Amino acid sequence: MRRQKIVVTTASDGTVTAYGTKCSGKIHSVQYVKPSSGSYTDGVDFTITAETTGENIWTESNVNASAVRYPRAPTHTQAGVAATLDGTVAALDKIALGNDRVKIVLAQGGNAKTGTFHVLID
Repeated sequence: MRRQKIVVTTASDGTVTAYGTKCSGKIHSVQYVKPSSGSYTDGVDFTITAETTGENIWTESNVNASAVRYPRAPTHTQAGVAATLDGTVAALDKIALGNDRVKIVLAQGGNAKTGTFHVLID
């Protein structure tokens, strides 16, 4: 397993777009670490995607504290129909990156505020 540590600092308007390094593998988890001082304003909005494809990894609004997410994507049969575990529960799998970067877009983070994201990739 590999860890990408992405330190992200907002502009004066509270927004920023930042990127991890190119990698290949399946995303195990994304951790947002809010520092004790100089951190994003409460209510920060995250949109984290794969840069090339735009596939959603983590989207959440009004985040106030450190958080860990284990993102998964729905799977499909060879016929393109949603795969399920028992006919009702969606079958999910880890999101894969193929020579791609994690793209982090923040809004409402406050002026020149910083947070850290750890992306674990299998």
